[in-house]
Amino acid sequence: MLKITNLTKTYGDKRAVDNLSLHIQPGEIYGFIGHNGAGKTTTIKACCGILDFDGGDIFVDGVSVKENPLACKAKTAYIPDNPDLYDFMSGIQYLQFVADIFGVPKAARQEAIDKYADMFSLTGDLAQPVGSYSHGMKQKLAVISALLHEPRLVIMDEPFVGLDPKASHILKEIMRDICNRSGAIFFSTHVLEVAEKLCDKVAIIKDGQLIKSGTMEQVRGDTSLENVFLELEDDDA
Repeated sequence: MLKITNLTKTYGDKRAVDNLSLHIQPGEIYGFIGHNGAGKTTTIKACCGILDFDGGDIFVDGVSVKENPLACKAKTAYIPDNPDLYDFMSGIQYLQFVADIFGVPKAARQEAIDKYADMFSLTGDLAQPVGSYSHGMKQKLAVISALLHEPRLVIMDEPFVGLDPKASHILKEIMRDICNRSGAIFFSTHVLEVAEKLCDKVAIIKDGQLIKSGTMEQVRGDTSLENVFLELEDDDA
């Protein structure tokens, strides 16, 4: 579903991502773990076609992000850690705007908006301007907008930041449902407990390089994911 091959991205003299390769299969929730500045967001933005990269390639359902970015974006949803939405629009105007971009039919979009707005308790606020929303409400709106075109691949950067416990639980259920329908999830998180309970596979990145990847059992062995991560941090000391 998502194949990252020898991805390299540099900023001046610094290699933010260094020859990274990962393969996320259909049906998998794949967690991406690393400290701040490790290269998680750079990798995620490259996968979404937002950020150009210097080496390697990224494929979504067999299609190259470099060669055919629009075809990739049609199958992909991206949920950033800090949604940059149009504050002057109302919530419903923003959702209609996103649905128009992806060419979602009127009946299908209304059904999806009604379903997800109700799930996230946002229905009563859709007529209000986005600028009046709290961070958590904006995050919910971003999630809903990302799901309108029924993406096969959902890529998220710290998706649970700002969400209340109920909304986080709902998002986890949606993630699993997407995978049960042969979709795939690739998301970054610093909340190791979430990764441990939710993910089928995880990858740990450090200084732009892939350190460990595989099933939870393969990565953590006989210890906890937290201990594995702390041991990697201690290597810097």
